[in-house]
Amino acid sequence: MFPLIAPSILAADFANLQKEVEMLNGSKADYIHVDIMDGVFVPNISFGIPVTEAIHKHAKKPLDVHLMIVNPDAYLESFRRAGAEIISVHYEACAHLHRTLQAIHKLGAKAGVAINPHTSVNLLEEIISEVDLVCLMSVNPGFGGQKFIENTFSKVERLKELILRKGSQAMIEIDGGVNLENAPKLIAAGADVLVAGSFVFHSPDPKATIAGLKLI
Repeated sequence: MFPLIAPSILAADFANLQKEVEMLNGSKADYIHVDIMDGVFVPNISFGIPVTEAIHKHAKKPLDVHLMIVNPDAYLESFRRAGAEIISVHYEACAHLHRTLQAIHKLGAKAGVAINPHTSVNLLEEIISEVDLVCLMSVNPGFGGQKFIENTFSKVERLKELILRKGSQAMIEIDGGVNLENAPKLIAAGADVLVAGSFVFHSPDPKATIAGLKLI
């Protein structure tokens, strides 16, 4: 089974965003990963609803929207209207996570939960059956181009065991520092979706890089 590839548009050339999205349309990418940062939950600001709408206008791949923001519940409907087909919220940002996941599903989107490197996968035990995707942060969220955290491999294995034990259908997504060196180990550990930003967009041939990840 080939992994699903979700290039992160955060690493794209924002001055040529339509061109970058059209490049992804013609690639073997499965999703377009859209990182939303508010400068509060994470120490950086990326873009919001209008840019997401602009990406969706040209995208032929589903938008995988990762909300790295406080109070994500206030923006779920807006991002769904902007074109999000998967909406991931952070465990650390949600006081009532079950309710948030229900709200995402009610909007007709797939519901994801993202967890930071320090957050244990065991905290998802009571909610994993409600989740379509778990986004494991393999770097500290906020900036692209960071070094991959090696502990992620064992974390994927523990999460996969939890998913199987609970009979969940959740996919495991890895976000941060993914490359051709660590991708095979991640897939072997149980990962289903690989997010790659700088590794794709800063490569000489982004389409070939995506194709290479797809063949793992």
